[in-house]
Amino acid sequence: MRTAVVVGAGIGGLAVAGALARSGWQVTLLERADRVRPGQTALVLWPNGIRALRALGLGDGLDAIGTPVGETGVRRPDGHWLVQPRPVAPHRAPVVVHREDLHDALIAGLGDRLDIRTGIRVDDARTGANDRPAVTAGRQVFAADLVVAADGIDSAVRARLAPASAVVSSGCTAWRAVIPWYRAPKTIEGRPVGGETLGAGYRFVAASLGERGSSGASTRGGVYWVATAAGAPRPEPPATQLGLLRRWYADWPAPIADLLDATEPDDLVQQEVRELRPLPRAYAFASGPGGVVLLGDAAHAMPHHLGQGACLAFEDAATLAAAVRDAEPGLPLRRAIEGYDRERRPRAATMVRQTRRMSAVLQTRGRLALRARDAALGQITPRLLGSAASTAAQWRPPA
Repeated sequence: MRTAVVVGAGIGGLAVAGALARSGWQVTLLERADRVRPGQTALVLWPNGIRALRALGLGDGLDAIGTPVGETGVRRPDGHWLVQPRPVAPHRAPVVVHREDLHDALIAGLGDRLDIRTGIRVDDARTGANDRPAVTAGRQVFAADLVVAADGIDSAVRARLAPASAVVSSGCTAWRAVIPWYRAPKTIEGRPVGGETLGAGYRFVAASLGERGSSGASTRGGVYWVATAAGAPRPEPPATQLGLLRRWYADWPAPIADLLDATEPDDLVQQEVRELRPLPRAYAFASGPGGVVLLGDAAHAMPHHLGQGACLAFEDAATLAAAVRDAEPGLPLRRAIEGYDRERRPRAATMVRQTRRMSAVLQTRGRLALRARDAALGQITPRLLGSAASTAAQWRPPA
């Protein structure tokens, strides 16, 4: 029987582990934490991510847990529209899903041929022309025909196989929260919540997650928001961080201040925004009967500005699952993972390049630079976002 080791039980690791197990692989899933747990906020899935999930056989029920994003626009902190709200074509419209709902769907799709081991901190990887690929955790060795490194931006496997690819700060920090409907401000009653506001080094994005009073499959609805600010993470307790956010965004247009007032410290998730520079020169490393592949943030971690991190991880999973579905250990499997590498590196490089262009727009600072940006943003942002949306929408799952 073909065997695989998947390192990391985040959304990318869960997706690929389930896909492999359901196609006849015996899979061992290694997770460093003491249990497999979801994130507490939400994420945006663009059409490419949705197609990837459907290709992985995980599309059933997505309509019940996802909320389509409607018309959105871009404002300045004084409320002036830089980009007027405009409808989004249905085939390009993203959806917002709670991470716990998505986690439940991924867990349900794991199948039977899978062994989950928690509390395993992988610290190295081993490859060799005649050796089975393997990862180690202290004195423990986990070898298989295929090893999938889905262990995130701080991947120990990538550090061993692609050491030139370094983790660097993107120069900003993000705060996320989901406000449950029972605490959501009454000022948003009866009107959609969405869109983004851009200031000097600051950004605020909000979206509805389900509908107030909805009896849908998810009980985790509310309002999802993301605030991004230039600078390093704050060391203060969440309550102090929340106070800072309320002060920074106090004069921004409604309903931003109301959303922050309705947020509690326990809702808040702070994350330093980091990325890989340069990207690894390879996503596949042949070894013995198969090899090691990089997937998700382990391969192409990028800032969150275009919302493509999770989508690309699901694309990776769908592409790898298709490539190795019928590949037996030996030359066929090695060729399959080489094909994965050829497919994924150009795709990831394109999305990372567009994300960095958006980073430059979002992090503009200085009075003259801001005036120039605001004057041009009505043309720049739709063109840039349209290009990114078109690039994302063009992806189709492998046959």
